[in-house]
Amino acid sequence: MPVGPTTRRRQLGADLRRLRERKGLSLEEAGALVGISKATLSRYETKGGSVKWPAVEALCREYCASEQERQTLVELAKEAKIRGWWRSLADPIPESMNLMLTLEDEVVREDHYACMYVPGLLQTRAYAEAVHRASEMRCTEQEIAHMVDIRMKRQELLDRQDPPHISAVVDEAVLRRAVGGRAVMREQLQHIVDLAERPHVTVQVLPFASGAHAAAVGSFVILGGQSPELDVVYVDIIGGGLFMEKPEELERYKLAFQYLKAQALDLSASTALLNQASEEL
Repeated sequence: MPVGPTTRRRQLGADLRRLRERKGLSLEEAGALVGISKATLSRYETKGGSVKWPAVEALCREYCASEQERQTLVELAKEAKIRGWWRSLADPIPESMNLMLTLEDEVVREDHYACMYVPGLLQTRAYAEAVHRASEMRCTEQEIAHMVDIRMKRQELLDRQDPPHISAVVDEAVLRRAVGGRAVMREQLQHIVDLAERPHVTVQVLPFASGAHAAAVGSFVILGGQSPELDVVYVDIIGGGLFMEKPEELERYKLAFQYLKAQALDLSASTALLNQASEEL
């Protein structure tokens, strides 16, 4: 799994905080030692914005970091500015999608709960077009095509040599909602069945019969990083999305996803329900 700029930046922030706390220094004390403000150091540690590698090197020396730790963190700081493929797109993209693409390019796993639409990574082009056309009422056909192209490009991570593991729990309502018409929906359901045959993709259906469940508030994705401290939760909201990474937020959504998996049908029963829903269209 490639390590991208956001993973590097977030790992750098976590490591700087760990070294400072190991040394027993406050943000203000540590910043004063290297001539940067408390606010700047806080930004370094909370993974926000750019970082100057000389400052990182100076901090490592004040923290009495090992030579290996210093070299690693300085390298992280230098490489954190590398830009992803989507940065070169001619047309702009929403900021929430920009962050999603950045994070997703570096994940080792994704846990999806979908209650409205098929998860984006599992969508066909025709299904994605129908979703965007319905949800982006003010967009032109050209803008819709641009967004769908990006979604299709996102899906290339499934074909990597070392792809992330995708685990999806899909509400039965997603299967029954005929997005784009019957033909589009039949193609979409078959596409899910085909993808679920891959070793790194698992799809479970949460049937209506399960009743109330742990995520009645809406769809979400847990983006799994190289280590648990780099995990992020993305929650769908109208007009974009909300990213959360506080430990208590992550724990809540991770627990909810485990409950959802337990309530959902097993893999073979999920495939059977997908095929049944397709036949009934």
